[in-house]
Amino acid sequence: MNAPRFEIAVIKGDGIGIDVTDAALAVIDAARHRVGGFDLDCQDLLAGAGYFQETGRDMAPGAEEAAAAADAIFLGAIGLPAVRHADGTEISPHLRLREIFQLYAGVRPVKAYPNVPQRLADPRAAEINLVILRESTEGLFYSAAVHDRSPVENDDEVQDLLRITRATTEKLHDFAFRLAQKRKSRGHKGMVTCVDKANVFRSMAFFRKIFDERAGKFPDVETAYSYVDAQALELIRRPWDFDVLVMENMFGDILSDLAGGLVGGMGMAACAEIGTDHALFQPAHGSAPDIMGEDRANPLAAILSGAMMLDYLADQSGHQPLADAA
Repeated sequence: MNAPRFEIAVIKGDGIGIDVTDAALAVIDAARHRVGGFDLDCQDLLAGAGYFQETGRDMAPGAEEAAAAADAIFLGAIGLPAVRHADGTEISPHLRLREIFQLYAGVRPVKAYPNVPQRLADPRAAEINLVILRESTEGLFYSAAVHDRSPVENDDEVQDLLRITRATTEKLHDFAFRLAQKRKSRGHKGMVTCVDKANVFRSMAFFRKIFDERAGKFPDVETAYSYVDAQALELIRRPWDFDVLVMENMFGDILSDLAGGLVGGMGMAACAEIGTDHALFQPAHGSAPDIMGEDRANPLAAILSGAMMLDYLADQSGHQPLADAA
């Protein structure tokens, strides 16, 4: 009987994205050989700021279609400081992929590993193990995912649009509660904290309202609330007390970097972007082109993202060897 085969679209991107992707794929392949029982076909797709500089396109022709046909997408890092659009924004095809494939659930694990330097002196910092769940298609990034969504844009004023929809927010909160249930079965708190700014913005009050509505469907999961500014403080004061934190796109972008700094830096920051039918996996760090090819980039964020990819494929297919390899 032939082992099942899974198609992986690989976008190495720019800078150290190439280095860490090569490292992650080597470890994934070693795990596959150790466990056996499945095969991976990795197809390299050209995309990023370097490709844009050469061609004027941020992705190669047919790359989006190939990514859509794959079982999962693995991304290294995208962006070069000197290569930008005429409006000053970075080359960001990965934001468009989130939009096209509706990858609404940005999963950012934050875990303290043994022998990794810790920034907090409190010995409880060794117990940090939480997940920041960042909505990845709407919020304040809604304008950034696709150009020309700013309602006002001229030389005197620019406005960006923050968008919260019921359909996406319901899916996000359900994902958060199911994730907390899964973590609870593994010995974690089983708690979801809604992080927002509901005291100021109607969009955030709407986000919290939907959180309360969906919470009733998961009575075994504890709920909590935190304003985003207070949550930034609490991540420094007592990060070991949190489990799953669910929030809007921009808030998640900021707090996931802060939290990454507590457990060894962005070189430890894995990420999954999951939708209903597609998923993308990537280290959460940037492309750091100044150290590209110098064997100095920490590949663990990419390797851990690869493990998340194997876990996702196991969940989607029900094929246990993938989980064992993860």
